[in-house]
Amino acid sequence: MDIKKTEAAVNTITLDKNQIDAPTDNIYEAISIIAKRANQINTEIKKELLEKLDEFATYNDSLDEIFENKEQIEVSKFYERLPKPHALAVEEWLSDKIYYRNTKESEDSI
Repeated sequence: MDIKKTEAAVNTITLDKNQIDAPTDNIYEAISIIAKRANQINTEIKKELLEKLDEFATYNDSLDEIFENKEQIEVSKFYERLPKPHALAVEEWLSDKIYYRNTKESEDSI
């Protein structure tokens, strides 16, 4: 997933409920799937951000010396401007990029 090339909305937008629940015919199931994907995306973004910020880390015992690093500030601002994980997950859901399966249906057919 390339979060830099996504077309997810940065602001809050109103979506059609029928469009959201169309693949599952159940709005609660659709929202549950989207929420799980949003958690995965959030974990990926957080891991990537922490790796980038770790490059700027200084390990001093003294709190007197705190430096402002412009590159670190730019990295932080970039991640603040990204669409939120739930918006990315909804965009993936609406463009059929999320794979899901209902385990109850596969248990019933056995």
